Amino acid sequence: MPPISLPEPTGRYLSFEQREEIALLRAKQIGVREIARRIGRDPGTVSRELRRNAATRSGKHEYRALVAQWKAQQAAKRPKTAKLITNDKLREYVQDRLAGNVRRPDGTVVVGPEPPAWKGLNKPHRQDRRWSLAWSPEQISHRLKVDFPDDESMRISHEAIYQSLFIQGRGALKRELVTCLRTGRALRQPRARAQNRPQGHVTAEVVFSKRPAEAADRAVPGHWEGDLIIGTGRSAIGTIVERKSRSTLLVHLPRLEGYGEIPPVKNGPALGGYGAVAMNAALSASMTKLPEQLRKTLTWDRGKELSGHAQFTLETGTKVFFADPRSPWQRPTNENTNGLLRQYFPKGTDLSRWSAEDLEAVALALNNRPRKSLDWKTPTEVFEEQLRSLQQPGVATTG
Repeated sequence: MPPISLPEPTGRYLSFEQREEIALLRAKQIGVREIARRIGRDPGTVSRELRRNAATRSGKHEYRALVAQWKAQQAAKRPKTAKLITNDKLREYVQDRLAGNVRRPDGTVVVGPEPPAWKGLNKPHRQDRRWSLAWSPEQISHRLKVDFPDDESMRISHEAIYQSLFIQGRGALKRELVTCLRTGRALRQPRARAQNRPQGHVTAEVVFSKRPAEAADRAVPGHWEGDLIIGTGRSAIGTIVERKSRSTLLVHLPRLEGYGEIPPVKNGPALGGYGAVAMNAALSASMTKLPEQLRKTLTWDRGKELSGHAQFTLETGTKVFFADPRSPWQRPTNENTNGLLRQYFPKGTDLSRWSAEDLEAVALALNNRPRKSLDWKTPTEVFEEQLRSLQQPGVATTG
């Protein structure tokens, strides 16, 4: 570290001379903004300096330049001991939310697939991944303030968690826990964008521009977005997400009887599990469990699996609209959710092996993660608030 009397050569940090000036002006009862103006610094810099580096040994906050310089020097020392190393309670909290087990509603653990041994390489493609709670570092960081509002020791930034995972030598978290991150990458890199190919079954009445204006406003519950995530061997899982609460439902699409035994017939029934008929039946069964007021519209991708949307609307009362070609941003909540689900259902794996109970457990894990967009509430908490609002006196409910 430089001697105590030398300022930082870049001018980014306060010098000892500036701290002496702050101490003199503060002793004259001059305000923070005037001090900042005189020394040519931002008022926030001066306010932060007085708060962080004041002398407290006498029981009072008295700003002294020599003590302030020493405190700044101590805080600038590198490398620092990671907070996750020194705080066992905090480390256990982070690891439990990052790598905890996925459970069914009754509390039983869903083991999931047996992943290959972690070799420290980049994102594993065409392989199973471990199922975990997989809260993001940002979710963990902000949820600490909710769960421990009065315990200042239970605080950590999301960047500190990322550094513990990505940087060798930090030592707080095991490196293989990077597989519990959404992307599973061992290194940071930009993510690729998926393409949304158009199909020809969409009529003028159900294009995206015809969707009611209230569906674009997340203030009104009951508007959903949906799509499929595809696996090998004509396997798929339906995903539908409520725009306001971000609550997710996973639609089980088992293969039909005769798949792999009966030769495919042109224009015949699709036995893969997500043909139009099977898709309508499975999606209707999922949507009709909801109150009528919470199933107003459904915005879908242009896949032909929902080409029987007219029948689906008759059965459920939910109006279907299709996004424009190559416009996945028109279904942003669903696109984001599908990215999260790929942690449990990677591309290139057989999705038909998972039962409806397994899908329910994954949806439960997803719906109980705090979301930044929900002010760090969980989708389950927000969705329950919506249900309670429907049950108020004078509000009719069905389903």
